[in-house]
Amino acid sequence: MRLDRVNKHAGKFGFAPIRMFILSIITGVCCGFGAVFFRELIAFFHNLFFGGEFSFFYDANLHTLPHGGAWIILAPVVGAIGVVFLVKNFAPEAKGHGVPEVMEAVYYKKGVIRPIVALIKSLASALSIGTGGSVGREGPIIQIGASFGSWLGTFLKIPPWQRITLIAAGAGAGIAATFNTPIGGVLFAT
Repeated sequence: MRLDRVNKHAGKFGFAPIRMFILSIITGVCCGFGAVFFRELIAFFHNLFFGGEFSFFYDANLHTLPHGGAWIILAPVVGAIGVVFLVKNFAPEAKGHGVPEVMEAVYYKKGVIRPIVALIKSLASALSIGTGGSVGREGPIIQIGASFGSWLGTFLKIPPWQRITLIAAGAGAGIAATFNTPIGGVLFAT
């Protein structure tokens, strides 16, 4: 079957496969850049709270001596208060690990995730990780990537089953980018 015929008859059934392929690539690239931004945001908060400097570079393999004395004990507390403020006031869906919230949106909300969730989840998680919170990057980046895929699908007004495909593309791309494992991201998304 020719591609123009497939695209012509996609109509009410959603986007044709070739267009979904292109949208998935766009989602993956944007989520990859989102993961890079997320890592730099974590480095910014870490450097701000423990190094007292404005820098987006941090190498976790190098030992850095913190300064500030008792501030080391208070930094995680200040970070936790900031996280609670952000999540409670702006996006309650951003609470928790990230994966269960994405699954809830897929199964119960037809794949609709509010765009503000990505922003608040980025800020809150980076603040928590950067100030010494005992959390990881995988849950937040899954929710950030999935919310971008949901936003793109909602913006283009595609059917829920295709929006969910973009959510999977965003979540897989986030995992691939944050852990430098492209095949692992694909396996996660499937």
